Amino acid sequence: MTQTITMKRELRLLDSTMIVAGSMIGSGIFLVSSDMARTVGSPGIILAIWLFTGILTLIAALSYGELAAMMPKAGGQYVYLKEAYNPIVGFLFGWTTFMVIQTGLIAAVAIAFAKYTAELIPFFNEKNILFSLGSFSVNHTQLLALALIAFLTFINLKGVKNAKILQTVFTIAKILALLGLIILGIYVGFNSDSFKANMADLWTPYQTVKNADGSITRTLLSGTVLFGAIGGAMVGSLFSSDAWNNITYTAGEVKNPEKNIPLSLFLGTLIVTILYILANVAYMMVLPVKGIPDGLNVIDRGIMFASLDRVGTAAASVIFGALAVKIMALLIMVSTFGCNNGVIMAGSRLFYAMAKDGVFFKKAATLNKHSVPGFALIIQAVWASVLCLSGSYGQLLDYCTFSALLFYIVTIAGIFILRKTQPNLPRPYKAFGYPVLPALYIIMAGAICVVLLIYKTSTCGWGLAIVLLGVPVYYLRKLFTKA
Repeated sequence: MTQTITMKRELRLLDSTMIVAGSMIGSGIFLVSSDMARTVGSPGIILAIWLFTGILTLIAALSYGELAAMMPKAGGQYVYLKEAYNPIVGFLFGWTTFMVIQTGLIAAVAIAFAKYTAELIPFFNEKNILFSLGSFSVNHTQLLALALIAFLTFINLKGVKNAKILQTVFTIAKILALLGLIILGIYVGFNSDSFKANMADLWTPYQTVKNADGSITRTLLSGTVLFGAIGGAMVGSLFSSDAWNNITYTAGEVKNPEKNIPLSLFLGTLIVTILYILANVAYMMVLPVKGIPDGLNVIDRGIMFASLDRVGTAAASVIFGALAVKIMALLIMVSTFGCNNGVIMAGSRLFYAMAKDGVFFKKAATLNKHSVPGFALIIQAVWASVLCLSGSYGQLLDYCTFSALLFYIVTIAGIFILRKTQPNLPRPYKAFGYPVLPALYIIMAGAICVVLLIYKTSTCGWGLAIVLLGVPVYYLRKLFTKA
């Protein structure tokens, strides 16, 4: 008699929390503050944006806890949307996640890992072309990114136990390293001229644009233009704070999921929120926000014109001197390695759940001998690798920051729907602050979506188009299935 293979509940509270925190902390925290500084200029507003993003993320995480405790099944957010609305809504989320959100994130993080590896091992520099055919080329950076995706997929194929050990070790390592950077940054910058300059002009908002001739134009912001600039700047902080929901995809492997998933969502997002705010405080204590593009050193260039937007490296150079580039490269390699492991682990469970419902590749609904969705892991790796080679992953992620936020809104609205349609369903944990906080999230996140649609119409329009493209795909799939 053939033994049925089922998922193993190997993930404890610590493991689950490390998946949340580890999936969130990638390379964004070391980069995006530079663009935010050019967009809004004000140190106070930049910190306020990070704080607001953290609060928004915590409210969402606490709200998701109710859904996770109600439906502790593999697939997480896909399952919630399907149950609260109908199968097509769940499919549209899964479609967008496979096409861009999850696989695009895997590709982008893998490329970030490879680029920082090149700081230590120049062989992997993107200028080293391996193969070229017309406008298409493959460089050594992409090659290493593909190798990373393949290696982490291989580890995950061997079982959830191996993947969780890797995730926990690397997440703890990068939390401690980031905490060390924060403490040293605050200590070194406590009485610095940079800190004094930032404090002297804490709240004046202005946009800084580098002109073609190398000069800069600074425009004072106010009214609706300021509101739009803040919304645009939030794309960076929202992207850096994303992927916290990945733990919900792995619910079928979490011990005591009714308790541990809501708690890990809260703890993981809280840890990352605190670290992100403190990291930006440290940046502002050692570097001025204001700078010039052709500055002779990191202080002259400031946060807004940090070389290649590498704010973390610029801050570290004030603390560590010439060793900063190598120290930060190593830190970001650890950070992106752990981040990608968590994202690869989680995403495959979502696609497994879709396949079980017949809306994804049929073979993805099977578990391998190590009780993990092997084919889902492989197909995810293949598509992420295609995005790596296409070079379009960064643009696609920009398109879908809006889409991801939209699905968060729709999912949290599902709490209200399920309270009405399934009032008797057991709820081991209920959304904190219901109905006020979930409603507040919907209003605030909805306002951000409106601002993004107005001020970043092209980017958000393409994001929406990718979601809507899933509608004909869904019905065509049903048509061919019937045929």
